[in-house]
Amino acid sequence: MISVRLEGNPAAMGEAFGEAFRREIGELHALRRANALEQARRFGGREITAETLLAVAARMLEVTACFDEEGHAELVGIARGADLKAEEVMAMNALTDIRDVLAWGGEPELLGGCTGVLVQADRCTDRAPRLAQTWDLATTNLPFVVAVHRRPLSGPETWSVTTVGCLSLMALSAHGLAIGTTNLRTRDARVGVPYLSLIHRALRCPDATRARACIEAAPRSAGHSYLLADAEGQMMVLECTATRSCARLLRRGADVQTNHCQGPELAALEAETPMASSRARLDRMRKLLAGSEPLDDFE
Repeated sequence: MISVRLEGNPAAMGEAFGEAFRREIGELHALRRANALEQARRFGGREITAETLLAVAARMLEVTACFDEEGHAELVGIARGADLKAEEVMAMNALTDIRDVLAWGGEPELLGGCTGVLVQADRCTDRAPRLAQTWDLATTNLPFVVAVHRRPLSGPETWSVTTVGCLSLMALSAHGLAIGTTNLRTRDARVGVPYLSLIHRALRCPDATRARACIEAAPRSAGHSYLLADAEGQMMVLECTATRSCARLLRRGADVQTNHCQGPELAALEAETPMASSRARLDRMRKLLAGSEPLDDFE
């Protein structure tokens, strides 16, 4: 996997990121823009122009700037380094959120098959807790995956796996906070803070409880779940739509999250009946974690 280390203030880190992957960021932006427009047509029956997509992204930039000034500065720096408009980089970062806004929101996805797992310490032979997830990324996006080590002038060091020109995705901070995510599709999608910006900001929190509060308080754009674990052993799954949230705290045993809502109030907002593979993966992982098969036999 390609890796990069970024240091300095948020704007400088963003600009260095953009310069290092200028060509790749341009290619990924074009792929993701086409994906968002195609899926708005497929799932929402809407013919959306690229101009409308960028207008939504520009409004998301405004909301994100109010929510997280540092994350916004890094994103604008990426755009400057990559020689793109800031709304183009936001459209790339906020792909899943914008797809849902264009398809279901009041403004003019194939879901990724991600599976997240939390295992408390009493289920592991070395007594260490586990947070793990798969990332079922579109094949065309695979060449753009990058490991990013950020060393900001203030705040904790972070390590994340993401795509070129994008903020934090699956990530870990020097505080010992780990965050994973799976996509959810809900009908209350709106212009708001996209999930990568939420994760990027939450990583600066010292523990899972405050990361949860940060995400819940944000004016979120669309549905996602967030798997949170910290150095003190706190573990939880936080399911969010744009307007609602619910958390499952894990004090012992294990928990699994795939691509549908498990909270009843949130499930009522889902855009369509959860896909069969999401339920199948949930059942499969629950059986593995129940001990019917070894924990290292994941598919």
